[in-house]
Amino acid sequence: MAKRLAADALLLTAALIIFIVEARIPPIVPVPGVKLGLANIITVYAIWRVGPRDAFLILIARVILGSIFTGQMMAFLYSLGGGLLCFAAMLLVRKILTEKQIWIASVIGALFHNIGQTLVAVAVFRTVNVAYYFPVLLLSGLVTGLFTGIAAQALIRRMRGKIEP
Repeated sequence: MAKRLAADALLLTAALIIFIVEARIPPIVPVPGVKLGLANIITVYAIWRVGPRDAFLILIARVILGSIFTGQMMAFLYSLGGGLLCFAAMLLVRKILTEKQIWIASVIGALFHNIGQTLVAVAVFRTVNVAYYFPVLLLSGLVTGLFTGIAAQALIRRMRGKIEP
């Protein structure tokens, strides 16, 4: 139990540091909601190596604490909506993919994250007009999801047996 808690705390800390550092990076493209999503490397890693339950808790804690630490409370809704949909999608595909195909799960997760963000934006702004951003979000999700998936896959290979409870 203590080893599991320590592993989860270490992963949460890494995800928060990445999230906070990334929040300080100026936007790559001038479209709201587009960012690298580097903290998702830790989420993907956690889903495969520490399990869905712990990965879910790490994700929720990162979204809450990341929003508080960066002072971006409005981003909380977008992160939560996108993160939960992404998490659910990756859990579903995890059942049919191998560790060598993690990058695919990450791309699918990123696409669903963008769907979640768009749904939250439609609800917040009470207009479907914000959905016009979706094609750009979709394209950015493909690119960032691929990058984070490849990074998570490399992290799993390098950390095998070092962080898992």
